[in-house]
Amino acid sequence: MNEIKEAVLERYSKAAKSVMSGKASCCSADGDKITRDLYALAETEGLPAEAVLASLGCGNPTAVAQLNPGETVLDLGSGGGIDVLLSARRVGPEGRAIGLDMTDEMLELARGNAQRAGATNVEFLKGEIENIPLPDSSVDVIISNCVINLSADKRRVLGEAFRVLRSGGRFAVSDVVRRGEMPEAVKRNLELWAGCISGALEENEYRTLLGDAGFVDVTIEESRIHHEQLFSAIVRARKM
Repeated sequence: MNEIKEAVLERYSKAAKSVMSGKASCCSADGDKITRDLYALAETEGLPAEAVLASLGCGNPTAVAQLNPGETVLDLGSGGGIDVLLSARRVGPEGRAIGLDMTDEMLELARGNAQRAGATNVEFLKGEIENIPLPDSSVDVIISNCVINLSADKRRVLGEAFRVLRSGGRFAVSDVVRRGEMPEAVKRNLELWAGCISGALEENEYRTLLGDAGFVDVTIEESRIHHEQLFSAIVRARKM
């Protein structure tokens, strides 16, 4: 697990530094196919260029999470902060958007982006998605964008997500999901894991882990095919 964490930290530290130097970056070797055209121009208008350059996701969870004014939203693995800033717009000044990331460089980038955007209802926390530094029942919605697949302990991630959600809270994430088995050599490849490939959960396994955590109304909707075994998906669930 530590090897996976270190590989992920290294990759996304480099990605943040690249963006801060004015260059775009991406999540994986298939990055252009995975990350392109995820956000409408109307959504990114007015956002700092650095926030758009640092968009490393595989979907647009803010577009499907049905965020409401006044809600508190938590983004697991918030990176450069694009989904936090978009969420902040949707929940309005009475709401709150929180980003959680373990990479110092990404947090520096995200906080700078929030300042440049003039966003006052956002906060970025340092921490791991396996150990969310928030109290029980403290958020209304959890989003995430191509990050849960990077964790070596997804059962714990989903358990923590359930813990911090309020009753009636929603889980609406974009993630890479697989069909069928993955070769062991691919599973053990740290570069592919950090590149959003090797750690992808099998579709039914994702459903099972969410159910085991306590979630109900689980749905997995394919949004973009990357390979015959890999696809981006919108994963939704609810806490009763």
